[in-house]
Amino acid sequence: MNFALILFVLVVLTGIAWVADKLVFLPGRRRKAEAAVGEFDRQQEKVGERFADENPQATRSRLRDNALRQPWWLEYSASFFPVIVLVFVLRSFVVEPFKIPSGSMLPTLFVGDFILVNKFDYGIRLPIIDKKIIPLGNPQRGDVVVFRFPKDESVDFIKRVVGVPGDTIAYQNKELTINGQPVSKVPDGEFLDDERDPPSFNKRFTEVLGPKKHDILNNAQVPPFVMGASDYPYRENCKYNAMGVICTVPPGSYFMMGDNRDNSEDSRYWGFVPDKNVVGRAFFIWLNFASLKRIGGFE
Repeated sequence: MNFALILFVLVVLTGIAWVADKLVFLPGRRRKAEAAVGEFDRQQEKVGERFADENPQATRSRLRDNALRQPWWLEYSASFFPVIVLVFVLRSFVVEPFKIPSGSMLPTLFVGDFILVNKFDYGIRLPIIDKKIIPLGNPQRGDVVVFRFPKDESVDFIKRVVGVPGDTIAYQNKELTINGQPVSKVPDGEFLDDERDPPSFNKRFTEVLGPKKHDILNNAQVPPFVMGASDYPYRENCKYNAMGVICTVPPGSYFMMGDNRDNSEDSRYWGFVPDKNVVGRAFFIWLNFASLKRIGGFE
């Protein structure tokens, strides 16, 4: 379901109702209200002081309010227009909410985390067609990014940017190297991944990727080689072997990996993410029903 398209259609429909009310229906109701009040005043003059309304001002107000009242269909459509426009603008250009559906980003993001995604860090895009019209920046190594899955753009994915255009990414024996430089990784105890069946203990590491410091997981029971990699654009840029994969990131694309390195289907399996698929940078957990302590920012 394309929620942005549905929201846009609602903006158009309620906008038409709002404009029609301001330009056509409201002037007509005002004329009707003036006529009703005028008729009331004429009747009061005819009946004389003895039979006149004891509270004519209140009666005038009631007649005016009744005449100015919107019909129910117009009240619901036109009245919601400003709210729907505000939601559409905020969601399209400022910030958009998402819910984490899987454990591929553990231990950074948990299943059930409701997150906010910054929509303008990487440039202003036209809603619906997602065309960038004002470039403001590009994803950087270490950013947590929401993007449309290249193999099914109706599905949103969230991963961490590991490689930017031109980088050579090597993930060999579960060690990450970027352009020949090993990425710093410091042991930080263990973590129980209970999203898997059966649950498993993983080694936890603190990784420094660009300016970002974050935790990742490795499962010693999972072999380092990539099983089931599909065909994808620029697959010739990647070499698979028994130790993992080595890829050169093509222009205008990014190499993404989950923090839960042995439980994440990412660029190692389905390839690179084109810039046009990028939705925005995830930066804040605003709710998790299982634990309110989860609320806050993250790297």
